[in-house]
Amino acid sequence: MDIVFNCPNCDQEMAVDQSGAGTQIECPSCGEHITIPTSGKVTTGSLPAVTPPPSALVSPIAASAAAKVPLHLKVPVRDKPGESLIDKPKPPLESIQKGADKRLRIHTIRRAACIESGHDRFDEKVSAFLREIGEPNLVGIHTINYEHFDVGVQKIMTDYGVLIVFRG
Repeated sequence: MDIVFNCPNCDQEMAVDQSGAGTQIECPSCGEHITIPTSGKVTTGSLPAVTPPPSALVSPIAASAAAKVPLHLKVPVRDKPGESLIDKPKPPLESIQKGADKRLRIHTIRRAACIESGHDRFDEKVSAFLREIGEPNLVGIHTINYEHFDVGVQKIMTDYGVLIVFRG
């Protein structure tokens, strides 16, 4: 059990084990020599547990100052979409004429995917795709090399293809 007492010089509250009653110590706050009283508030722990009555148990959020301010908020109701807060710059007219309003896209054609019943249709498929997108929309054609596992021969094979960048 602890003895809880105050320093007579600086009024600092201290707690000391009951076996130290009557001994002289130095106050940790003011540095004066004081004698631990033999009687004082005797506790069975560091501090007594105080249980508030059930009516005092209130949520800290509900007791805050912000909760006491009445808010009268209204949600705007609109028939049409709201205005944009950040306007995107409009593209220049000459770039719209050239087709810059279309997004850049990428299409990859692998030669291994173009082999049908033993016939290599790679050139035909690339040509058909290029005709479909049109020359004005073509940005670039790049060759690629890649490796894949061929199930028929049970080996890793090196093959080729094309990567087409276009607007569309």
